[in-house]
Amino acid sequence: MAKCKLSGKAPMSGNNRPWSKKATRRKWQPNVQTYSVYVPELSRTVRIKASASAMRTVDKIGLDAYLRKNGLALKDVM
Repeated sequence: MAKCKLSGKAPMSGNNRPWSKKATRRKWQPNVQTYSVYVPELSRTVRIKASASAMRTVDKIGLDAYLRKNGLALKDVM
């Protein structure tokens, strides 16, 4: 199961609904990638499994600000 360590995004489930309205179960997977980000407190890079939207936000505001905004600690995502 692919789950984002930063945002908590996980697979969602639902139904395929074609024109005939026959419902069949399916899953929507989040776009989770392995992401290397530099952490100044540790003076090294760490690898995190993060969704694409979380990666864009970390690139924009930084990892420390993202963790503070979401109430997470660095040990929670490593």
